Amino acid sequence: VQLQAFGGGLVQAGDSLRLSCADSRRIASNNAVGWFRQAPGKDREFVAAISWNGASTQYSESVKGRFTASRDRSKNTVYLQMDTLKPEDTAVYYCAASRSSYGGSDRSTYRYWGQGTQVTVSS
Repeated sequence: VQLQAFGGGLVQAGDSLRLSCADSRRIASNNAVGWFRQAPGKDREFVAAISWNGASTQYSESVKGRFTASRDRSKNTVYLQMDTLKPEDTAVYYCAASRSSYGGSDRSTYRYWGQGTQVTVSS
């Protein structure tokens, strides 16, 4: 049982991408969903989180103003719109379900991690 992120790809700096996180079994329907990323040789870091009802979002300082999290509860899908991408955004992006309704940046409070999707931003 896990959430599955997809939609990554190879883009140029300044381009946009939208990632999707599929919750086919509705395991996160009453929970916040978080987005994390991991670049080669680095720890997995928090990117964004969205509350169970989509009313509240949180972002890391590095993506604030460029990335937007949203969710469509009717489709059991959470999205991460990434605009003005930079080479330093290159990483594998993961989504996971929070143990709470409102999320947060603490990776240890998330579960049901999927395999992730690669985002590569060329300069």
